[in-house]
Amino acid sequence: MKTKKTDIPKYSLEKFRPVHRQDKVASSFGYNQIEPSKIIEGFELYSSVGIISSIGPLKSQFYRMSITVTGTLDMQIGLEQYRHHPRTLAFTFPNQVFQKNNISKKTFGYYILFNADFLNDFVPSIKMAEEFPFFDSGGMPVFQLNKKELDSVVELVFKMDDELQRQKTGKVKAIKMYLYLMLLEAKRSYERQGLQSASLVSSNDLVTRFRKLVSINYRDKRQVADYAELLAVSPNHLNKVIKDKTAKTASDTIKEMLTQEAKALLRYTASSISQIAYELDFSDPAAFNRFFKKATKETPMAYRSKHN
Repeated sequence: MKTKKTDIPKYSLEKFRPVHRQDKVASSFGYNQIEPSKIIEGFELYSSVGIISSIGPLKSQFYRMSITVTGTLDMQIGLEQYRHHPRTLAFTFPNQVFQKNNISKKTFGYYILFNADFLNDFVPSIKMAEEFPFFDSGGMPVFQLNKKELDSVVELVFKMDDELQRQKTGKVKAIKMYLYLMLLEAKRSYERQGLQSASLVSSNDLVTRFRKLVSINYRDKRQVADYAELLAVSPNHLNKVIKDKTAKTASDTIKEMLTQEAKALLRYTASSISQIAYELDFSDPAAFNRFFKKATKETPMAYRSKHN
C-alpha cells in the first residue's frame, strides 16, 4: 500500500517558537520573556534579538509581518528572492513556503505573527488579501518605507509592546487596533509608491504567473505541460519564454520548488532519507541523492547534519 506523503511542515503559532527563537534571550521585548498571564491568543511580537539565523524553508498557518530597521538579510517566498535593506517591510500569508538566511550582524528589526482570525473585529480573514494587497498572491510582499513611514510603524510597535507588558483595561483590543493601524500605514505606503499598479502589470507577465503557479501547485503538478495548460499556452512556448527571461528552463523552475520541499523535509521532519525519496516520487534513494546533490552541491545527509 502506498504511504501517505509528508508535506512541507506547516507550523501553527503555538508550535513555531523553537523554529525561529533561540532558547535564552536577554531582551525583554515582546514575547521574548513574557509571563504566561500576559500571553494573547493568536498574536506574538518580537525584536530580532534572539532570532535563529536561518529559518526554513517551511510553511506557517499564520500571517507574518517583519520590519527591518538596520542591516540586511535574504528572504525567499516561494520562488521569489528578496534582499532586505534598512526600512524594509515583508509580509507572508498562511501556507506560503518561505525562508530567511544571511542575516547580517548589524541587522535589527521587529516582527509580528498573528492568526488569520485575530483581526476579525476590523477585517474578516477572507477579506484580508482584498483589504491589504501585500497579502494577495498577486501583490508585492516586500517593499521599503521612507523614514517618516518607518518611524510611524516603529512607534506602533512600541505601543503594542507597552500594552503587552502591562495589564491595562482593553489591552487586547488596543493591540488589535495598533496592528490594524500598522497594516493601514503599510497599505498607504504601498499605494503611495504605486506598487498596486506595478503588481497588476507584473501579474500579467507570463514568467511571473508561471512562477506563482509553481509556488502554489508544485506538490501536485510536476510537468511543464500542466502549467502550460493553466496558462493557456503551448509547452514549447512556455519553455522558450521562461528560458529567454530567466536562463532556466520551465522544468528547472519546478525542480527549484521540489528542492525547497526536500530541504524542509530533511530539516524539519524525522523521515529517513529513503522515505523522503519515495515521498517525493523518486524511483529510489540513489536518484534522490543525485538530484539533491546536483541542486545544492551537497548530499541530503550532509544537508541534514548541517542544519540539525
